[in-house]
Amino acid sequence: MINSFKQSLAAKQPQIGLWLGLANNYSAEVVAGAGFHWLLIDGEHAPNDIRSVLGQLQAIAPYSSHPVVRPPWNDPVIIKQLLDTGAQTLLIPMVQTAEDARDAVKACRYPPQGIRGVGSALARASRWNRIPDYLQKADEQICVLVQIETRCGVENLQEILAVEGVDGVFIGPADLSADMGYMGNPAHPQVQSTIEDCIVQILEANKAPGILMANEGIAHRYLEQGALFVAVGVDTTLLARSAEALANRFTSLLNTTSGKQSVC
Repeated sequence: MINSFKQSLAAKQPQIGLWLGLANNYSAEVVAGAGFHWLLIDGEHAPNDIRSVLGQLQAIAPYSSHPVVRPPWNDPVIIKQLLDTGAQTLLIPMVQTAEDARDAVKACRYPPQGIRGVGSALARASRWNRIPDYLQKADEQICVLVQIETRCGVENLQEILAVEGVDGVFIGPADLSADMGYMGNPAHPQVQSTIEDCIVQILEANKAPGILMANEGIAHRYLEQGALFVAVGVDTTLLARSAEALANRFTSLLNTTSGKQSVC
């Protein structure tokens, strides 16, 4: 039951992750053995549902990479299902206020601290009640990460950080840059300045800052600034760009060869 990812964040040990958007058990297992500390199973923008998340949790389970699941919304019903399926760390999207953060925490806690429904006899999380005292021990092993990705979320960051039960705050650079008026340009100086200021505030509140950044130089800078869980790539992007580069190396060669005229 021990959530090693949550322990590492509490110990201020940086964790390097990879985003999973292929929604596939087999590809999840391939990257689970690659050496990343954590893998994000995306239910917000990838075509995942509860069953596909379950399959990926099972595929990742034999490996040291810790699965983090992002539900499509801050919805207590979906959160309950994901927790029962065995997810111990959730990244809750579009948290803009302290109330949003409190709702996320309550959805991840059993009563009286929260509102998570009790169905452990049906749940993979408890190994179908084979884990002794699961109901008494589960809450302390759940890691709640909230995602701020709007100007409103940034403005309310201090109040969000004050919510008990929030373990970390993930900054969503794509949506944040769009909301700030710099669509598709998270590297814009104003966006970067905002992100760096958020990282400072999160650290000062003794919480874990996190972010997704495929640009290696910027990702290293975030780590140097104290970000503790940083996703440095996306499986769909890795596959797409690698496939394009391989195809281009050979098709461009063929095009060059076919353009040559033979001499009789």
